[in-house]
Amino acid sequence: MKICVWGDELAGWIAAAQLASYGNDIIKAGSALAPAESAIRIEPGLMAQIEHNVADGRIRSSEEADPFSAEVHWLAIGPGELDAASEIVTHLAAVHQGSLLVINQSNLGTGASDALQDRLDTEKNQHVVYLPDMLQGGQAMRQFAHPEVMLVGCESDSARTMFTALMRPFTREGTEVRLMSRREAEFTKFAITGMLALRLGYINELAMLADHVGVDIETVRDGMSTDQRVGPYYLSPGCGFGGQHFTQYIEGLAGLLSKTRGSTLLETVLKQNEQHKELPFRKLWQHYHCDLGGRRIAVWGLAFKPGVATVENAPSLRVVDALLAQGATVHLHDPEALEDFRFHYGDHEQLVYCDKPYEAVDNADALLLLTAWPEYWSPNYTELHRLMREPVIVDGRNVYDPQLLHDLGFTYYGVGRSSH
Repeated sequence: MKICVWGDELAGWIAAAQLASYGNDIIKAGSALAPAESAIRIEPGLMAQIEHNVADGRIRSSEEADPFSAEVHWLAIGPGELDAASEIVTHLAAVHQGSLLVINQSNLGTGASDALQDRLDTEKNQHVVYLPDMLQGGQAMRQFAHPEVMLVGCESDSARTMFTALMRPFTREGTEVRLMSRREAEFTKFAITGMLALRLGYINELAMLADHVGVDIETVRDGMSTDQRVGPYYLSPGCGFGGQHFTQYIEGLAGLLSKTRGSTLLETVLKQNEQHKELPFRKLWQHYHCDLGGRRIAVWGLAFKPGVATVENAPSLRVVDALLAQGATVHLHDPEALEDFRFHYGDHEQLVYCDKPYEAVDNADALLLLTAWPEYWSPNYTELHRLMREPVIVDGRNVYDPQLLHDLGFTYYGVGRSSH
């Protein structure tokens, strides 16, 4: 099939790479064929697959081929850009006299796919299918290629047949396909994201309480996970969640709940999450008796989660802002997100960007761990203790063992854990 992919969201690049690998002719509209965004470049396997398909001519730019000549159009544009999506679909309706399939994988809000459908002619077999973006950064290639479940908003038999044929390479090995209306699929995506946010918010609130009552939240979490009604997922306490899309979905559902039901449940979760992002700073600030002026603080992990290169809404932004306001010098390390962090702050006189993690902790008064990248999990503790001026560790992701660090001579602060 000839498919035009619109937008520079990760989901669009994944779709282009994977669909091209199964013989489809992909036209990438309005962007370069070698995406410069670091978040896309570090997605395992993505760039290699794009470059391979470009070399073989299966992915072409809109400068090489007419994007409106495609029979299938895949929308993966930025969150909230409904006007841009409407403009694309309106033009498609004007130039196509025959059948047309539009697959919307954008975060445009509940009812947006129906609004796009209204711009097409169903009598000409022109239809919109909504495919929720369930892809997670760092795992997106695998999740697209081997989905366990696929939620599909589709209200036309002919559109379903064409969509099923297009996705058959990825669903033929037992994928469960759940069909529903477009609006129901959009709402389901909101509902899933909201539930995950509630779980994260709840475990973080429990962690705060655990600090006060003298229990280890990690032991409590393990106990909670044994109940099948609860399970282990999204129950890892830490210094808050981030990411552009995850947060925007929650904000969208929070706004809808507030407007239609007067509910402030998710608004409360978002507000508490913003406060929770500063928890590592507050623990450090209290340790040094509310005076961090002139202190040298190391930060490991800037990305909002491991496996991505963006700091969008990351706890690191709130923590570093607070440290700078207190007059501390901050030495930063992240395996992938240093460039994006530097874009946010520039060459600030109180910030030092470090290529290696141990460079950041040299002569530091404390180490703050904010992102649980794999390379931070088992450091050389002897070397850490030797390098640091004060062996203080604030573990924002509960990566380390408090008793081990205490035995090695460190002062340790976790999230809802015993500190020494």
